[in-house]
Amino acid sequence: MDGWVYLPRFIDKVRLHLAGKLHPEYQENFTKGFDGAWLKAAGVSADQFIEVVKKSVTDGQVCDWVRKHVKKSEAEKTAFRNHVLNRGGEDAEIKARLKMRKEQAGLANRDDIKTFVDFIDADEKRG
Repeated sequence: MDGWVYLPRFIDKVRLHLAGKLHPEYQENFTKGFDGAWLKAAGVSADQFIEVVKKSVTDGQVCDWVRKHVKKSEAEKTAFRNHVLNRGGEDAEIKARLKMRKEQAGLANRDDIKTFVDFIDADEKRG
């Protein structure tokens, strides 16, 4: 969405949060993790973005707001995309966290899960 990987998922999470329907497993890290990484990369506060989503009816309206207010280069968007898509393999601490999350989810035997995006897909039964 407007060149931002993860943004559609974050919008969905905000809408679920506002409706009181965000799954309990996602509550602890709401606006942290990849959510927080997008907020930081975009230069937007969590409260500001939640308010934008709250006042919008469609994802297109949120996209229009992002396009107007978040002025980041394609290189910055690419760096964020690479961060999200490759998170999980960069260092021992992150690898250990991914291993722990796989174990907690009963996915420890899945050697194909090498990044947090892989983990999310598997955990949500998409991969």
